[in-house]
Amino acid sequence: MKPAELRFARTHEWVSIDGFIATVGISDYAVKLLDNPVSLVLPRRGQLVVPGDRIAELEGEKAVTDVYSPFSGQVTEINSALPDRLDLFTSSPFEKAWIARIRIANAAEVSRLMSHADYLRFCVQELR
Repeated sequence: MKPAELRFARTHEWVSIDGFIATVGISDYAVKLLDNPVSLVLPRRGQLVVPGDRIAELEGEKAVTDVYSPFSGQVTEINSALPDRLDLFTSSPFEKAWIARIRIANAAEVSRLMSHADYLRFCVQELR
């Protein structure tokens, strides 16, 4: 997946949408802030979520970050191989390092997400 084709949340999750299924991961910007991921706690398959619910926890050498659901829905799939392949967060953040797939319950919530260009501007402002 190319970042320009994705949508982004202010909490640094990226989202790829295919119909009513959204694949969710964490941006390369957020991964760089963690500096070398060392552990990951995944959500449960079947877990119901609303915007802002924690779906995962990623720990790095410098920080711990929560990964949040950008919309309401149900976790339909998790990337169970990811906790054993944390290197994918740095080598393939937008392709292989997806965290969960969520069936979207409210399509209107997706409109709150940013384009890649808007997300990059947001990150620059956050650094100030």
